[in-house]
Amino acid sequence: MLGLKLPTDPRWVNIAEKNIEEILIDHAFCEQKAASNGISLIVQFPERRKLVDVLTDIVAEEWSHFERVLEELKKRGYHLGRKRADEYAVALNKLERKGGAIERQLMDKLLISALIEARSCERFKLLSQQIADDSLKKFYYELMISEAGHYTTFLELAKEYMPEETVKTRWEELLQAEAEIIKSLEVRGDRMH
Repeated sequence: MLGLKLPTDPRWVNIAEKNIEEILIDHAFCEQKAASNGISLIVQFPERRKLVDVLTDIVAEEWSHFERVLEELKKRGYHLGRKRADEYAVALNKLERKGGAIERQLMDKLLISALIEARSCERFKLLSQQIADDSLKKFYYELMISEAGHYTTFLELAKEYMPEETVKTRWEELLQAEAEIIKSLEVRGDRMH
C-alpha cells in the first residue's frame, strides 16, 4: 500500500522497544514537526484554498497526536527532553528542487511530506504488531491509521497542482531516493525514523 522501496530493518522494532522513552520523545517531536510543516505550507501557499482547508485539519490532528504522545510520556514518568536532529527528514528535504515553477516546488514539498507520513505509518504498524506493551500497541495502531490517511492526502494534494503523470514520475524518483537514505542510516532504536 505505501509503495516504500525498502522496508524498515526488522531489528529496528526490537531496539526501539528497549528504548521506549527515547522513541516516545523522538515521536513527540516528529508530531510537532508534522504540525509545523503543515502550518508552513499554509503560510507559503495561502492562495491555494483546497490546500489550506485540507492542511488545517491535518495540522490540528498532528497537534493532537503530539499531545497524545506527551500523555504517553507522562504515564510512564518520562518528560519531553530535548529535540534531536532528524537525519532522515534533513536528507529528504535536500531532495526538494529549488527554483523553477512554484507548482513544482509545492509538489516536491507535498511528496516529501507524503514520504515521511508513509515511513511513519510503516514504523507505527511495526510497533503496533510487535511490542509487548498492549497500551502502546493500541496507541500505535490508531496512529498508523491516521498516518496512512495523511500519506494519501499529501499525494492527492500534489495531483491538485501538477499533472498526475508528473506527480507519479517524481514520486517514483523520491521513493528510490528515500530507499537510499534509509539504507545509509544506522539502525537506531532511539529515533522514529
